[in-house]
Amino acid sequence: MSKRPTNSQREEVSKRAKGFCEYCLSPEDFSNSTFEVEHIHPLSKSGETVSENLAFACSGCNKYKSTKTEAFDTESQTITVFYNPRKDVWHEHFMWSEDFMEIIGITAKGRVTVKVLRLNRQRVMNLRRVLILADEHPPNI
Repeated sequence: MSKRPTNSQREEVSKRAKGFCEYCLSPEDFSNSTFEVEHIHPLSKSGETVSENLAFACSGCNKYKSTKTEAFDTESQTITVFYNPRKDVWHEHFMWSEDFMEIIGITAKGRVTVKVLRLNRQRVMNLRRVLILADEHPPNI
């Protein structure tokens, strides 16, 4: 099996994600860079290039996640695996702040994902601000 996702896998993953980053929920249509198909469980840790292990991610989320799969959650004092878009439901681990500008982790899994992937980095917050003005945020997915 190929290590790089095929064009058909990329199309499938993008369609399944409805064109949004599966972590920060930014829309690819408003991004200045093409989103990436990332391995949820990295190839370097025996992950495979199969649909169940692929997620649609903006370049920022993919860069910060890299090959990491877990982190220490200071609130629960445990090593916790990141949110997995294939197995977890986004709204069970995250919520929007009252003004819809920030993603808040509501579980240990959500908190470590917000922290390590920097889901509230400045450029994503700037994009959210503009999308709110255009009535395009929060996404209805």
